[in-house]
Amino acid sequence: MTLELSYQSKLLSPYQSKLQGWPGLIEAYRSYLPVTEETPVVSLKEGNTPLIPVPAIADKIGRQVEVFVKYDGLNPTGSFKDRGMTLAISKAKEAGAKAVICASTGNTSAAAAAYALRGGMRAFVLIPDGYVALGKLAQALLYGAEVLAIKGNFDQALQIVKDVAKKYPVTLVNSVNPYRLEGQKTGAFELVDTLGDAPDWLCIPVGNAGNITAYWMGFCQYHKSKKCDRLPKMMGFQAAGAAPIVKGYPIAHPETVASAIRIGNPASWKKAIEAQKASQGSFTAVTDEEILEAYRLLASNEGIFCEPASAASVAGLLKIKDQVPRGAKIVCVLTGHGLKDPDVAIKHSHNDHFSQGIEPTTEAVAKIMGL
Repeated sequence: MTLELSYQSKLLSPYQSKLQGWPGLIEAYRSYLPVTEETPVVSLKEGNTPLIPVPAIADKIGRQVEVFVKYDGLNPTGSFKDRGMTLAISKAKEAGAKAVICASTGNTSAAAAAYALRGGMRAFVLIPDGYVALGKLAQALLYGAEVLAIKGNFDQALQIVKDVAKKYPVTLVNSVNPYRLEGQKTGAFELVDTLGDAPDWLCIPVGNAGNITAYWMGFCQYHKSKKCDRLPKMMGFQAAGAAPIVKGYPIAHPETVASAIRIGNPASWKKAIEAQKASQGSFTAVTDEEILEAYRLLASNEGIFCEPASAASVAGLLKIKDQVPRGAKIVCVLTGHGLKDPDVAIKHSHNDHFSQGIEPTTEAVAKIMGL
């Protein structure tokens, strides 16, 4: 029996080793996260997303800068939200939760639904009716979440789910849940591990302001552990129609094509300001036109398809390029995949090379090709 098991083990081991690979965020950074041996890890092998050089963006800035994008749209559900959700759902399961709830402009609902399903829990998501990109809504529905669309905006939805979580046995997994930020800070760890140090600037879209807060937490923790020699300036960018931090007051009716950051009263507002001040960074508003220009630029010049909100980081960098120090190393966080919002891509592609109604012949196709 022992020999037979040993033989089977030898047969399986190459296959198993291929399957193992990247262990997921919790296992990769366990010593930096609030988990124990008793924490049931709920994972889709999130994290380990690529850091991609973008020379066309760097050329527009000049000054011998290096620019990279951290493409978190390649997480399992297509956004950075998976980083926080693996930990939030794992800790909820550890506490015995049977159901979770969140308010969402789309990405949080997709991540919450997927990880709750993986953890054997029910997921309830509140969304602003008519203001969630179809790609994100489709995900939440297919993952089996119970989607509740309210006649209101994200900020109203967030207040409702906070109230529900206080009164009923359901765990809130929005970024006000501290485990969400603990998971999201791993993005900073990955940047340092890849670059060998922190970048000079971190450019990041700001909606509910949890991610900029989390990245700063991560950089500070790694710096304290002597994993990096410096801390970056945290450069946050909000859509002009949803820029409460830039303006200094909540926006009752935020509007922007970048639906993921269409938030008028960020939950992590205070912490984001603290991160910005401590890092000597800044907050800047970018218009929808600037966001869409960066969105198209990333796709047409770099081959990177991100969702519109993600492009706010690049749009912001280009807007304040005169402030960039010579020789700086800059990372722009791309928070979500472009397929999250295909309608915007089609509507704003500005591509006049889409020919329809062509006869199904070689000659007709060759003619259109100019051959």
